[in-house]
Amino acid sequence: MQIDRRLLIHFDWTLLGMVLAIASLGILNLYSATAKMEMPGTPFYLKQIFWLLIGLLMMVTVAFIEYRFYSDFAYIAYAITLFLLIIVLGYGIITSGAQRWVKIGTFSFQPSEFVKISLILALAKFFHRPPHRKGYSLKQLLLPFLLLFLPMGLILKQPDLGTAIMLLFIFFSILIFVKVRWPSLLIIGLSGAGLVPLLWNFLKEYQKKRILTFFNPDMDPLGAGYHLIQSKIAVGSGGVMGKGFMKGTQCKLGFLPEQQTDFIFSALGEEWGLIGSLFIVGLYLALVLWGLRIAVQAKDRFGAIIAFGVVAMFFWHIFINIGMVLGIMPVVGIPLPLFSYGGSFMISTLVGVGLLLNVSMRRYLF
Repeated sequence: MQIDRRLLIHFDWTLLGMVLAIASLGILNLYSATAKMEMPGTPFYLKQIFWLLIGLLMMVTVAFIEYRFYSDFAYIAYAITLFLLIIVLGYGIITSGAQRWVKIGTFSFQPSEFVKISLILALAKFFHRPPHRKGYSLKQLLLPFLLLFLPMGLILKQPDLGTAIMLLFIFFSILIFVKVRWPSLLIIGLSGAGLVPLLWNFLKEYQKKRILTFFNPDMDPLGAGYHLIQSKIAVGSGGVMGKGFMKGTQCKLGFLPEQQTDFIFSALGEEWGLIGSLFIVGLYLALVLWGLRIAVQAKDRFGAIIAFGVVAMFFWHIFINIGMVLGIMPVVGIPLPLFSYGGSFMISTLVGVGLLLNVSMRRYLF
C-alpha cells in the first residue's frame, strides 16, 4: 500500500506531541503510584508501556486509512462491538462482582471501551447528511437513540455505570453539534429528567451508595465514602508544590484505593501538588482545544462529526475523572485518558487519537 506523500507533509505533529507528553507523564506517575504495591508478575508501569506501544501502532494504522472507509463499515463495526457485549454477558470474566472482560487464551480485553469508538462512527455515518434548515426532528432521531440504548442496556447489565454514562454524554454532545431542533432537545431533556426516578430503581445497591455518599461522604466513611475521603486527603496533602516524586504517603501506605486506575490523579496531586496538577490539566485543555480545531477545519461533515465525537469522549473522561477525585462529581469509575492503567482503555483512546490525526491530515486533500 502506497502512502500519499501529502499525508506525511500534513501530519499533525502537534497533536502527536501532546499525546506522547501526557502518556509519558502518565507512565512516570503510574510508576511512582504503584512502586510500593505488592503484586505478582509484571509491574503496572511496564504493562502500560506495552499497551502504549500497541496503541500507537493501532493509532498510526487508523490514521493512514482514508476515513471514508470507516463510513462504509461504520455500522458493521458497531454491530461487531454489540455482538462482543452479548458475548461478555454470556461468557465474560467476573472481576469484583462485574462481568466486563472477554478472555481469548492469555489475552483479555474489555469490549465496552471500543463501543465508544464504534458509536461515534455509527452516529457520524447517520448524521453525515446535513439536516433540514431547522435541524433534526424527534422522529428523525429514533435510529440514533436505538444506536445508543442497545449498547447502553448491555453495559448496564455488566454492570458498568461509568461507561454507560460516558456513552450518554458522547451521544448528547454529538446531538448538539449536528443541530437538533430546540423543541426536540427540550422534550428529550424533560423526558430524561422524568426517567431519573425510574432509573434509580435499576441501580445496584453499591451504585446508589456511591451517589448518596457524594452528597455526604461521612455517611459511610469506611464503605462507599472511603474512596472519596481518601482521595481528597491525598490531593489536599500535596499543597501547592507537592511532596515530591516517589514521596506520596497516601498511595505508598495503601490508603488510596484504585490508585493505578480511577484515582491516579489523586496520586499526581499528592506528589506534584497544585502546580503539577494544573500543568497536566493545561495539557489536557490544549488537547481538547486542538481536537475542536480539527473538527472545525475538517473537509467534510463526516470527518467533523468523528473529530468532535472523539473530543467529546476525551473531554468527558477528563472532566468526570478529575471532578470525581476532587469530590465535585460522584464516584462512577471513569478512568483518566493516557494516565489511568488499562490496556483496553489505552488502545481505544489511541484509536480515537488516530481518527483525529486522520481527519486533520486530510483536511487539505480533495
